[in-house]
Amino acid sequence: MIDAIAWKFQTGSQCVHLPEKYGKWRGVYNRLRMWAVDGTQERVFTALMAQADAEEDLNWAVSVDSTIVRAHQHAAGARNKARPASRATMRSAGPAAG
Repeated sequence: MIDAIAWKFQTGSQCVHLPEKYGKWRGVYNRLRMWAVDGTQERVFTALMAQADAEEDLNWAVSVDSTIVRAHQHAAGARNKARPASRATMRSAGPAAG
């Protein structure tokens, strides 16, 4: 179960895509959900952080992969087309005489 949860967090994948060697994905999902609700997940994480900090093995380097950070479509650098100034329109006096 722990290996399955570790795999999920390492890959960032959904539980549905869990390899068969870890068992049924639904069981892993339910356990992970229960642990998140009852605070077990936070207690485990806090204990692991404290242990790593005591061993001076904690590295706070942050890496952002640009393949997952996308710019808004308006930030793509497309040129703005200059629109002609709007011309005031006047109503005609009536049908043209002919």
